[in-house]
Amino acid sequence: MKSQHLHADWHPTHSPWLIACAVMLATFMEVLDTSVANVALPHIAGNLSASTNESTWVLTSYLVANAIVLPATAWFGGLFGRKRFLIACIVIFTIASALCGLASSLGLLVFARILQGAGGGALQPISQAILLESFPREKRGLAMAIFSLGVIVAPIIGPTIGGWITDNYSWRWIFYINLPFGILAVILSNMFVEDPPYLKKTAARDIDGIGFFLMAVGLALLQIILDKGQQDDWFEAPWICWASLVMVLCLTAFFFWELRARHPIVDLRILKDMNFTTGTFLVTMIGVVLYSTTVLLPLFLQTLMGYTAYLSGLALSPRGIAAFFMALIIGRLIGRIDARYFIAGGLLLLSVSCVVLGNINLNVSFENIIFAIMLNGVAISAIFVPLATLTMGTLPRHEMGNAAGLFNLMRNIGGSIGIAVVATLLSRFAQIHQNVLVGHLTPYDPQAQVFFGQIQMLLTQAGAVSNPLLGYAAAYREVLRQASLWAFVENFRWLGLATFVCIPAVFMFRKPKITGEIVGVH
Repeated sequence: MKSQHLHADWHPTHSPWLIACAVMLATFMEVLDTSVANVALPHIAGNLSASTNESTWVLTSYLVANAIVLPATAWFGGLFGRKRFLIACIVIFTIASALCGLASSLGLLVFARILQGAGGGALQPISQAILLESFPREKRGLAMAIFSLGVIVAPIIGPTIGGWITDNYSWRWIFYINLPFGILAVILSNMFVEDPPYLKKTAARDIDGIGFFLMAVGLALLQIILDKGQQDDWFEAPWICWASLVMVLCLTAFFFWELRARHPIVDLRILKDMNFTTGTFLVTMIGVVLYSTTVLLPLFLQTLMGYTAYLSGLALSPRGIAAFFMALIIGRLIGRIDARYFIAGGLLLLSVSCVVLGNINLNVSFENIIFAIMLNGVAISAIFVPLATLTMGTLPRHEMGNAAGLFNLMRNIGGSIGIAVVATLLSRFAQIHQNVLVGHLTPYDPQAQVFFGQIQMLLTQAGAVSNPLLGYAAAYREVLRQASLWAFVENFRWLGLATFVCIPAVFMFRKPKITGEIVGVH
């Protein structure tokens, strides 16, 4: 406690804005790479003679390595020194990006992506912790607004940038573009970032090998199960059953081990803080909705509306623009208005945006989609900026690094869970609605007969040979489209409901009351 008082008034040597430029350049680059490769997978598979299913390991390998490093960031920072660890991670990420571009086989590309994910995993929590420490407490909302620009906007514009680069140049350039930004981030971080005096030092003898092993195995299996579950029909596959058992055992053992370990790799005792626990739950749910809608919207636009990969990615760009400007506004207002009202209002807007998307049809105009997407962007920023501020608001400074690692990990896990769930529900709902609609395509249904007659007339006018089977084939294709549409509709509606029921949890937050470095609540 005494050491905390001694360092309560510590301030970085350089301007917080210069520090923000250094750390956010690296973070934006890293978060962008979580989604920039999505639209390039068919090109990667074709160029490296791999199947589309095999090419998904380009995404999975990155996320697995990312998930393992994220929660251990504070521990590694204490072992090597945070500034040194930050620069080392940027260097690893940049070199791995070059290796990704140079990869001549899928195996080499997956290896490079593992290296890239390991290097990039620490960048988000380190950036968040450094920003929270560098800005004075009354400006932490503004600091989180800056952070949100990277972690919210980057994954949204990633598919657009990836699609444009892939169509106009080569998929390899989606990795090569990291090189100049990585070099600049290293230079700026070396010039402006410094370790605070209260940073916990971890001795080599205090390495928590058991904790790291349990965490690595558990999180890796969780990510692989979520990514491959739908493809292998979940628990119908024996390997998923065994992997799930091992995952549960490892993560359970990890939880109890870390609570008892003298030098835990992840200090789970911070979960006793009500604000942090509440914020971690909410950011997990935000991850579910944010990543789910990012997957569902381009898929709907491409498969049912006929958009190209580039245009579907471009259609998401208004969300990034809305999120960008809203983050700047929230950052300036957050110290004047209770942050809980921003979060509750943001959750309500997010729920409304999902409900609006839950009323789409095959004749929906582009303007209606843009409205829902922009509303979604405004809501995300209205939630994320005050959420990060309140979640960390009652923690002492020396816990920021550890808390930021867990916070960002749970957002990513929420995203993985959301993607896995909506992919499964999309398939299941489409099958259910197909069965219902097909049941009406009988000779005894008057509306179905009128529909068949209209189709046959259109085919005749188009010069097709009069054949009843052509009418039935055309009708079945329309059934498939309508069944897929209803699957998207129900997914959006369930996301809206899930968001709405989170609103009461916002009022479990206690507003921080700060005196020096001692943090109380009221």
